[in-house]
Amino acid sequence: MSESNAADVTVVIVTWNAADVIGLCLEALQRQIVQPRQILVVDNASTDATAAVVSRFPQVRWIALSRNEGFARANNIAVAQCQTAWVALLNPDAFARPDWLASLMSAASNQPRVAALGSLQLQDEGGGFIDGEGDAMHWSGLIWRRGHGCVLRNATDQLAPESVFSVCAAAAMYRRAAFEKVGGFDEDFFCYGEDVDLGFRLRLAGYDAVQIPTARVVHLGSALTGGRRSRFSVFYGQRNLLWIFVKNMPGWMFWVFLPLHVMMHLAQVARFCVAGHCQTVAKAKLQSLGGLPKMWSKRRTIQAERAVNPVQIWQTLDKRVFPRRCGTGMR
Repeated sequence: MSESNAADVTVVIVTWNAADVIGLCLEALQRQIVQPRQILVVDNASTDATAAVVSRFPQVRWIALSRNEGFARANNIAVAQCQTAWVALLNPDAFARPDWLASLMSAASNQPRVAALGSLQLQDEGGGFIDGEGDAMHWSGLIWRRGHGCVLRNATDQLAPESVFSVCAAAAMYRRAAFEKVGGFDEDFFCYGEDVDLGFRLRLAGYDAVQIPTARVVHLGSALTGGRRSRFSVFYGQRNLLWIFVKNMPGWMFWVFLPLHVMMHLAQVARFCVAGHCQTVAKAKLQSLGGLPKMWSKRRTIQAERAVNPVQIWQTLDKRVFPRRCGTGMR
């Protein structure tokens, strides 16, 4: 498909030692019934054969970074070079079904206040189990991937777009102007939680986020970082929790929820210590505390520019005492 006939969207894929999966990801993009105007692959200084695999796809623009800049900065570098109205982010271990991009673009045309559209991520090609359907945030500040590990039921009345707190950037589409208006991903996060942080700032700026259940990908999940319970994943996931809360929780909600937020962190430390990650989680929490002055400075700017009141944010949070991952959303 020629560029003039392509959709007004750029697909961005950030890679790091992704040779085993990036070929499958790009092949799935070739089969899209709606083609993007451009595909950018930004490589975080891979040491495997990622470059050789990507070279087999001449329509892909390759951007090689000299060091591992992390998921957040690598995506920001790519978005800064985009000229399309929309930017779709896709992990190299996410394999899009042929109508994935068409579903996102169709939904975007009917959602003028929406700045982020999320995909239904499945754990396997059979689609029996959900990997994720957007991100949720509890009023304690705890975040999680909605629906992870839950059974998928394909009821026709459950295929309408659904509002979510934020979309998961493993397979999501953003309005580029809104992405840039709020500053893109926070590069201090490196990876993990940066999509929830971005989603929070988009909501504070007055934008909405919706989940599009007909836009489906098979997502291996943390395939490049050693799994969801690797030391890498635990460290960045636990470090960034505090920063999301401090930067973004507005007005009176910050002070009222702060004691609960502290208790949540203590519970997370206990949980990961029991799981054998005591040293990792302790290091993460200490580093997050060390970054508080910088995050508080960012908070001043974010809160001074927010376009919604705290009550509107309150309405988007999960307020259940004991939230269940399979308790909300499409099943």
